[in-house]
Amino acid sequence: MKKEFLGDDFLLTNEVSKDLYFNHAAKMPIFDYHCHLVPSEIYEDRQFPSITEIWLGSNHYGDHYKWRLLREFGVEEEYITGNKSDRERFDKFAEVMPYMAGNPVYQWTHLELKRYFNIDKTLCPKNADYIWNETNKQLKDLTTRKILEKFNVDTLFTTDDPVDDLHIHELMAKDKSLKTHVAPAFRPDKAINVERDTFIPWVKALEKASGRGISSLNEMLEALDSRLKFFVDHGCTASDHALDVVHYKKGTTYEEANNIFLKGLKGEEISFEEQDAYKGFVMVHLGKQYHKYGISQQYHIGALRNNSSRMYSILGADTGYDACEDQPFAEKLAGLLDELDYNDELPKTILYSLNDRDYPSLVTLMNCYQKGGVRGKLQLGTAWWFQDHFQGMQKQLDYLSCNGLLSCFVGMLTDSRSFLSYPRHEYFRREFCDYLGKLVEEGKYPDDRETLAKIVEDVSFNNAKRYFTRP
Repeated sequence: MKKEFLGDDFLLTNEVSKDLYFNHAAKMPIFDYHCHLVPSEIYEDRQFPSITEIWLGSNHYGDHYKWRLLREFGVEEEYITGNKSDRERFDKFAEVMPYMAGNPVYQWTHLELKRYFNIDKTLCPKNADYIWNETNKQLKDLTTRKILEKFNVDTLFTTDDPVDDLHIHELMAKDKSLKTHVAPAFRPDKAINVERDTFIPWVKALEKASGRGISSLNEMLEALDSRLKFFVDHGCTASDHALDVVHYKKGTTYEEANNIFLKGLKGEEISFEEQDAYKGFVMVHLGKQYHKYGISQQYHIGALRNNSSRMYSILGADTGYDACEDQPFAEKLAGLLDELDYNDELPKTILYSLNDRDYPSLVTLMNCYQKGGVRGKLQLGTAWWFQDHFQGMQKQLDYLSCNGLLSCFVGMLTDSRSFLSYPRHEYFRREFCDYLGKLVEEGKYPDDRETLAKIVEDVSFNNAKRYFTRP
């Protein structure tokens, strides 16, 4: 029997899954522990001028998922990140939308129309006028804080560089009218990426932020440590690393790492082997600091970034020209984790991969380093970026359930630059409830609603709340 598009039973295929979703998952708050929302837009309670800006973004900052599909359809860049009017860009998006059949952007976009604006019409040229007028009318009142309240966002972590002054976070912490707890997450990628042209200016920025000169690796690490303590004092309980390629070399000495650091300060070329030594050394140092302060670390592995050098020269980084990396990394990742674990200094760690091929390595490796007294200390991260669709989530749940414990999973995140992304939590929760419901339906798990309900509520919210709370 044909189902209604995005009907009440969307992704829910049996009675058990419907009970688990509507009576448990749907009622849980959201703990968004990794996103790219701009802190000032939360504090200032931003009102967006049009649906185009909140959907497609502006000034080269926006939703890569949508941009990539528009480019594939042959849409000119001026309608995507360029200077066409908001209405012209919206109309182009509406024109392409009907041809996104099977892509999660189609379902996400219409979930956003339903959940934010109570619009059941599909986005297409025929409905463009109505949707443009109705969404923009509602956006006059639907500010960023009201969005967070509407979706019951209990906590969210923004992504912050160690040199950030966290002034906005200080203001939000004092603002009693802000109902969502917003905290910074420590993201020191620029300290790690010694081979890039961003390294020298970033070290200068770190000097300014830390108030100390930096002419050696020890001095940089001391400055980073001081900034981490500053973040901890501002409520930070999570760090994040974009390990596009996992680098590690066992037995690297300080002298070796420092020599590579000095080469980086001079803008000299850094070899792949030197990156192994330097980056592994710094990651071990930071891991020990995270353990000291009760910080959970996240390793996002396997992005092949800025592949179009032509468009990178025009638009810059993070504009939708990234892909999945396919380099092997299990041995180096094991070495990094093992060096931290050897003296019991391995912090809580979430392992993500942009390539679902890597799930068996990650889920089996994580269970080499679990620890008594800490539930789910190491985690297989949720299906991330190019994998956060139905099939990607299904694979992640399959590999986790076959080699680990779904019940310990910390659940979904948005990893988004858009305030309209919160229905993705609903999408995940529906799929997760259906996953459990099918286990019951197929006789693979008993119809124990009490235990199933607890698992659902934990994965939806409680596990993340526990995981990111310092002991």
